Amino acid sequence: MMKTTVLALVALSTLAACGSGASNYTTRGAYAPVQSFATGPLQRACMAQGRKAADSQRCGCIQAVADQKLSGAEQRRGVKVFKDPHKLQVWRQSDRAGDNAFWDAWKAFGQSAEQTCS
Repeated sequence: MMKTTVLALVALSTLAACGSGASNYTTRGAYAPVQSFATGPLQRACMAQGRKAADSQRCGCIQAVADQKLSGAEQRRGVKVFKDPHKLQVWRQSDRAGDNAFWDAWKAFGQSAEQTCS
């Protein structure tokens, strides 16, 4: 039950309503204007899941944050989280360095999305 709760909180944090506080710096340290909407793999996955809180603006904001915080490969892997949230829990508990790196990136992305998207 605890594992399911943790998984649900992390997965849903990307869809949570939130306030301002966006940064204009990308993960690579370059200055970039804050963009509140984008299209891409996570935006499409977000819309396709039919969650109650998923609307075009929120899913587009999540994608915009993903474009700043996640690599293309991390975004493609993140689509799997929307389709099967249990995968995130498996990766979080994995002993593989790649899974741990993805978990850290996804967690940071979720926190940024929560702070940026309303």
